[in-house]
This record gives sequence, structure tokens and C-alpha cells, in this order.
Amino acid sequence: MTLPDRSLDPTELGAYFALIEVSSLVRHSVEQQLRDAGDLSYVQFQLLATLGDSPDGSRRMTELADGVVYSRSGLTYQAQSLEQRGLVTRAPSVDDERGTTVTITDQGRGVLAAVFPGHIAVLDELLFEPLERADVEAMADVLGRLRDTLRAAPPRSAAPRRRTSK
Repeated sequence: MTLPDRSLDPTELGAYFALIEVSSLVRHSVEQQLRDAGDLSYVQFQLLATLGDSPDGSRRMTELADGVVYSRSGLTYQAQSLEQRGLVTRAPSVDDERGTTVTITDQGRGVLAAVFPGHIAVLDELLFEPLERADVEAMADVLGRLRDTLRAAPPRSAAPRRRTSK
């Protein structure tokens, strides 16, 4: 690993540390609320919310892994856990027999409906109420641009798989 040619100035370093700390504090509270209200991990909630937002309630596993920035194997484990609880179903993809499609069930939609009010309350209390509307708009703009820049490179789960020679 090569050392960078420059160091972070105090403003950059402060912004970085604030981002990390705020992210950790919000995520901790959100995870606790999700666990208490629906016995869901943060990733399981992301999966259910993504599926619930999809027009047909379904997505391919690879798309889900890219969207939640999670490894394929980790996502498989989370989807299996949700399937065992009856919150999703998994089936071979109609487009590609090697792929798997995950679909939210009515029971999964019910769990989402149960956790959303508390989820929104936590976000309001910790993230939005302390800020003016202009601050929230600026935060959305800045974080959106950063996300778009980071998403320009394909996520690890979308990277081509190495073929093994036989």
C-alpha cells in the first residue's frame, strides 16, 4: 500500500469523523428499533424494504446484493433466514436458471408495516428534527452526489466472476 501524497486538512478530517460517528449512532438506534419491532437485522430490513418497493415485489439476488452492498454469500444467508420465517420466497430466475429471484410475501409486507412507524420515528428524532429543512436538502444533495460517485464503479457483487478451469 502506498502512502497518500497529502494529508487531510482539519475540516476534511472533521467531516470524515462526523460522518462515521453519525452513521454509527443512527445505525445503532435503527438496528435496535428494527430488532424490537420486527426481529429484523438492518440488512433484512433493507431486503424487505427493497422488495416491498419493487412493482412486483421481486428482485434477483445479484440486484439485491448490489443495492444493499452486501456479499452474495451473506445475502444468501439473510434471504434464507427471511424465507424460513415466511417473509420471502426464493425461486430460480425465469431469465437465467443460474440466478435466484426473491419475492416478498404478504407476511413480509405485514412485518414491514409493523416496523415502519417506529423506523420513521427514529429517523425523525435522530436525523431530521435537529436540522432545518434547508440542511436536510443540502445533506440529501451532498450525500446523493457522493453515493452516485461511489456507485459509478460497479459494486463487488456485480464484478465479473472468475471462471474456474476444468
